[in-house]
Amino acid sequence: MLRRISGAPHTDEAVSQMPEASATDTVRGTAETVPTAPREPVIAVRDLWKVFGPRADAVPASPELCALSRRELLERTGCTAAVRDVTFDVAPGEMFVVMGLSGSGKSTLVRCLTRLIEPTSGRLEFEGEDIIAADQGRLRDLRRRKISMVFQHFGLLPHRRVVENVAYGLEIRGIGRAERTKRAGEVIELVGLSGYERSYPDQLSGGMQQRVGLARALASDPDVLLFDEPFSALDPLIRRDMQNEIIRLHKEVGKTMVFITHDLSEALKLGDRILIMRDGAMVQIGSGDELVGAPADDYVRDFVRDVSRAHVLTLRWIMRPVRPDDPTDGPELGQDVIVREATRAVLAAEKPIRVVADGKVVGIVGDEEILGIIADADI
Repeated sequence: MLRRISGAPHTDEAVSQMPEASATDTVRGTAETVPTAPREPVIAVRDLWKVFGPRADAVPASPELCALSRRELLERTGCTAAVRDVTFDVAPGEMFVVMGLSGSGKSTLVRCLTRLIEPTSGRLEFEGEDIIAADQGRLRDLRRRKISMVFQHFGLLPHRRVVENVAYGLEIRGIGRAERTKRAGEVIELVGLSGYERSYPDQLSGGMQQRVGLARALASDPDVLLFDEPFSALDPLIRRDMQNEIIRLHKEVGKTMVFITHDLSEALKLGDRILIMRDGAMVQIGSGDELVGAPADDYVRDFVRDVSRAHVLTLRWIMRPVRPDDPTDGPELGQDVIVREATRAVLAAEKPIRVVADGKVVGIVGDEEILGIIADADI
């Protein structure tokens, strides 16, 4: 049976490091407050470089070469820096999205995480273990037991039925037929493919084939799932269904996930935090509302220009400071409530909404604030 972990965090620190738990976290369903320790990252990436070309290892070691643009570096050295000095952490249970346009380095980055592509320099740790130092035997073990990948191209075995495709990774691990068939049946049901166990891949639609790939990744009960643009080849409606499926599975099984995409709407829909890359380098990292509410530069600003702010921003972005004459008995909403979801309550309330965080009133939202943000939005 798949292990089920507590719900994924929704972080709000727009920094390159893993978000830490607050000093006190309220236990859901109780009034008790208990201290919690900072979470250790599942994946820790530090100063990671991947350079293709002659004498690639000389590039990260040279401050002069590091300062060159991608085109300048290619012209001067014949090298291409696909990943440039990238640093981030992924917390347990987090959905971490890496997005960027074609050539931004996002797919190279995710392959470096399991050394399918060898990094040129930097540190890479998985659950505290130095992956760079791992030998090939240890890497195979990690890929079979701890980390699973789901690719854009499904890679299903055409001569094997669905249940056999799903159980393939367990077969490689030497697990007996009865046990692997049972496990495969569990995840087939989990991804909504019950009834298709005996079908062959060519009898399934593209979306159903991708569900088989997802079930195969889940069957080994990995600690981390890596997705490399898995829905890019699907039709828009099927792609939306698969996005919803990922959200559902993330809530149900609580796996740590790293998701690669070039689609901003997909990133905003799925990600607890989003890393935007350009020319192999990090541009900004943060939650969706941070990217939309406080873009780091014109590149990110252009990315989010057409996003409906009311669908992404939370009340923390539009609330005003509390004034002495504000009512002290108005209705309350949390600061992380999305503006669109709060609109009806705010406009219907006789008094301004008191915005709360950690049991304290941190701001006020009234008609003026709501109407200001939704004026140009079709909600």
